[in-house]
Amino acid sequence: QVQLEESGGGLVQTGDSLTLSCVLSGRTFSRTGLGWFRQAPGKEREFVAASAWGGDSTLYADAVEGRFTISRDNTKSTINLQMNSLKSEDTAVYYCAGSEFAHTVGIAEKYAYWGRGTQVTVSS
Repeated sequence: QVQLEESGGGLVQTGDSLTLSCVLSGRTFSRTGLGWFRQAPGKEREFVAASAWGGDSTLYADAVEGRFTISRDNTKSTINLQMNSLKSEDTAVYYCAGSEFAHTVGIAEKYAYWGRGTQVTVSS
């Protein structure tokens, strides 16, 4: 059974940094495409960032480009999302997702595996 478990969410101030982590189990990490999505209250789930199998290819949403960094730690089967210069509009539940596609994927429907989410609240 494939499982994804997020951690690292919390309450921060505008301009702060925060790192989310997600551990994958039940599937070969190096052959799993991984991504982060988020959902703010009253809004649809949106793409944040994605990493291809090898980690050498990444994709970011325009809203986070230059502020967020996605990275893989193959030794720990973990995908991280480093978030800098946080804004109030980054407040959302952040979800880790896994896909069977080798390349980066920015579409939620392409991800077969999902974590339960972790809350990030940015206070101004």
